[in-house]
Amino acid sequence: MKKLYIAEKPSVAQEFAKALKIRAARKDGYLEGEEAVVTWCVGHLVTMSYPEIYDASYKKWSLATLPFLPENFLYEVIQATKKQFKVVSTLLNRKDIDVIYVCTDSGREGEYIYRLVEQQAQVTGKKRLRVWIDSQTEEEILRGIREAKDLSEYDNLSASAYLRAKEDYLMGINFSRLLTLKYGNSISSYLNTKYSVISVGRVMTCVLGMVVRREREIREFVETPFYRVLSAIGESGQTFEGEWRAVKGSRYFESFLFSDAGSSHAGGNPKELQPVRNDQSGYPPAQWRYLYQKAHGWSDFCWRG
Repeated sequence: MKKLYIAEKPSVAQEFAKALKIRAARKDGYLEGEEAVVTWCVGHLVTMSYPEIYDASYKKWSLATLPFLPENFLYEVIQATKKQFKVVSTLLNRKDIDVIYVCTDSGREGEYIYRLVEQQAQVTGKKRLRVWIDSQTEEEILRGIREAKDLSEYDNLSASAYLRAKEDYLMGINFSRLLTLKYGNSISSYLNTKYSVISVGRVMTCVLGMVVRREREIREFVETPFYRVLSAIGESGQTFEGEWRAVKGSRYFESFLFSDAGSSHAGGNPKELQPVRNDQSGYPPAQWRYLYQKAHGWSDFCWRG
């Protein structure tokens, strides 16, 4: 019997094959050795179906068909990746494969990508293990495989991924249609175009709002005088430039001496700046890899992707 390793991208699949020392022959959509098979998803292979798949009447945008709230959600294979889905589906259901190692990205989206494929491929009777890694080094990959847990331990993560996707879907479908039907003609008249579609999304709408808000701040910006306190520190011939800064919360931060009014009335001799030396030795910390940030951001800070 063989083991199947399913990654999210071809490049990651190559790293797994290398770490496992698999002498694999490259085939169409997967790598196969004597004891293991490695394949990949090339991102999403399965997506949620459009409303017209539920009922042909939803194809025409109308206020009468809103809100669109299906009791059961439908899914379908993405046409652009249909060939790879067939490859992965065949491998998942091969009789000579008894263990599936889920090696998609460590996070909610990676979990969702695999669960959709498994659901659409109707996989049954296989032992499924989840590989959760922070990077794609050989050492980390082998550790992840060695410590892989049963996939069922990530069911809550999967449930949250499905819920987030349904939320995005319903928000996008309903609000895009609603706002387009109500304001599309007005926008088309203003832009002098044949028609206009107002796209709404959980992420894109918020990001667009941030961009618009920042653009308004830039346009409404009023120049104000800005002062810096600079000093040449050191002995003759061996000096460096230092800048004095008032830290927020200190008694100098909003002091009259550093305001526009106080700058013209300030008197007396400035205090001498004393340099502070703090010698330390040691190696700098390792750089954070993207997967490490995502995995720890999820577990420590509940980041949402």
